[in-house]
Amino acid sequence: MARSPLVAAATALLRTAPVMRAPIWLYRARLGALLGPRLLMLEHRGRRSGLPRYVVLEVLGRPEPGRYLVASGFGEKAQWFRNITADPRVRVTVGSHAPAPATAHRLPQPEADRALAAYIEAHPRAWARFREVLERTLGTPVTAVNTALPIVAVTVEAADLPGYC
Repeated sequence: MARSPLVAAATALLRTAPVMRAPIWLYRARLGALLGPRLLMLEHRGRRSGLPRYVVLEVLGRPEPGRYLVASGFGEKAQWFRNITADPRVRVTVGSHAPAPATAHRLPQPEADRALAAYIEAHPRAWARFREVLERTLGTPVTAVNTALPIVAVTVEAADLPGYC
């Protein structure tokens, strides 16, 4: 399958650390609301260093208050995914709210398939743009049936916190 120059550029951009890290500074300055409601910042611990690490992720869905579904666009090799697999205790920042303690775990395949199908139905234009980029980063087709895209549920421990309900 031929790749468009736009997809190649988007894939290269996703591998550029300064570009990918810029949103983290907005969240740390409590300006995360500028990025909109479909993003969150996940703070996790390095599995070897134990140091705090940060990643900004798109929210695929909110099945219930205080529960966010996110995907690992680089698959199982993404450092944040490997870190939360080793230690599921995380902190999540949504909008301009203070970080909240949470736990993160990979969804079982049937739940992941349903979550991705719901995202595709809710955001068809975004999916049309990013599907090819995801497939290029993962190296495999991404479908809503038996998806190769790891989907993670992040559950805030105190779901009654303002902004997390």
